[in-house]
Amino acid sequence: MSDTDRDAARQRAHSKGTHPAPLNAGRSRNMQANRRSDTKPEVALRRALHRLGYRYRKDLLLRLPEGVKVRPDIVFTGRKVAVFVDGCFWHVCPEHGREPTTNEWYWTPKLRRNIQRDRTVNRALENAGWRVVRVWEHEDLPAAVDTVRHALDDIEHGFEVTDEDDKTKPTP
Repeated sequence: MSDTDRDAARQRAHSKGTHPAPLNAGRSRNMQANRRSDTKPEVALRRALHRLGYRYRKDLLLRLPEGVKVRPDIVFTGRKVAVFVDGCFWHVCPEHGREPTTNEWYWTPKLRRNIQRDRTVNRALENAGWRVVRVWEHEDLPAAVDTVRHALDDIEHGFEVTDEDDKTKPTP
């Protein structure tokens, strides 16, 4: 899509009231610069895992039996582990997430839908036999790597952590 087409589409959305108009050109550039994939924390985690010898797919589309489609940031297909690197703003981090103060009518429902979609995706992946790992963008890299490694090692050694008792038990 060309820049003029994109600008025209934005203007139509603003005039319909479906999307808020940006406060200024700087804010607009800032929001346009947000990436869906290949964010700095995601790339750093992938590089660290690759350096440790782990091989994975990135941004792989998974079509789940419940009709849910999802693109985890990092996918270990053989071990059925899906890793998401969640942004603090977009996924409402309990530590850094905050309520929007401008255009709340638009952002508050959008962020709530993101949280609900995360829950739906987690449930669908787990029902399909996948292990879901979510790390926040603010987590330091060694901690994020350890979280992913533990999930992979648990599966490799036949153990799974359950939510009910939070104990490690052998998989059947």
